[in-house]
Amino acid sequence: MTRDVVTSARRIVVKVGSSSLTTPEGSLDVNRLDVLVTAIAERAKDAEIVLVSSGAIAAGLAPLGLSRRPTDLPSQQAAASVGQSRLMAHYTEAFATSGITVGQVLLTVDDITRRAHYNNAHRTLNRLIELKVVPIINENDTVATSEIRFGDNDRLAALVALLIQADLLVLLSDVDGLYDGPPSSGAQLIPSVSDFEQLRDITVGGTGSAVGSGGMATKVEAAHIASAAGIPVVLTAASHAIAALNGEAVGTLFAATGVRRPSRVLCLEHATATRGVLTLDSGAVTALIDRGSSLLAAGVISCEGDFSAGDAVELRDQNARPIARGLVAFDAQDIPPLLGKTTVEIEAQLGEAFAKELVHRDDLVLLRRA
Repeated sequence: MTRDVVTSARRIVVKVGSSSLTTPEGSLDVNRLDVLVTAIAERAKDAEIVLVSSGAIAAGLAPLGLSRRPTDLPSQQAAASVGQSRLMAHYTEAFATSGITVGQVLLTVDDITRRAHYNNAHRTLNRLIELKVVPIINENDTVATSEIRFGDNDRLAALVALLIQADLLVLLSDVDGLYDGPPSSGAQLIPSVSDFEQLRDITVGGTGSAVGSGGMATKVEAAHIASAAGIPVVLTAASHAIAALNGEAVGTLFAATGVRRPSRVLCLEHATATRGVLTLDSGAVTALIDRGSSLLAAGVISCEGDFSAGDAVELRDQNARPIARGLVAFDAQDIPPLLGKTTVEIEAQLGEAFAKELVHRDDLVLLRRA
């Protein structure tokens, strides 16, 4: 029995982890990569595919004479710098045998959350897809720091699926799917998840392999992000890639539990980094939560952080509880003179350019509901 949500999908994000592309010693396994490419090339005949691929750091270990994934950030960035070009060279050659052109796209959190960066990433990916190119995406490990990282490529893949409004997300790993306990203890595979509440009592921890950074918990989190945005998710082993993309009942299928919303708002909701905090009075909190209003300066008590217009900031109540995230319309240094003032007062004192919302409701996502 095939999965209709898989076979009917016309825009698919496929994510593959480092452990699925490397040998036990940690070097890039070209044979595994070729098998993956074969599966993607076959499905690319009737679908648009975007590949999110880990493996840059792992591919750089052997050339640098490293026996294991380094733990310090500079060494990880050095390995990524050396390994990313090698990884792309193998992908380029492998896809070329099927007549497919690939393009490299390296992203950081800024590219998903900041308005100008988001628009650029969105346009570039859609144009590559229009040109029948398979974009190969990775986090920009060479320049990303702990403050601006996605954290793992599972989350990155989910956010890319939101960014391009994908029909399906396929997470390929070194495990067959989600189990109701540690697989070594005789646990049973969970074939489908339609309500994430059913996973409340299941332990899905783990920090990943020696060459990767993800674990089962990050994969379930990524599935939750995509599912809540109306995108079904298949989680299975990379060795089952062909079967998974053909809709066979392998691994675990996470059903779409939410409805589609504007992708920029969804990416903002699930991004990990904000660059500042605006503290709101009770009236502004009520206006945001109950009436879906924009945030005006009159309702803001204080401003913290060093941010620019278009950056993501967190909106909190007077008890420091997060209320929402939004894209702020002003630089941090321009906001203090506006606080507590009405738009009429602001226009009279500072001019029309300052008499607008601090965060427009179209650039805001609530973290608390009415």
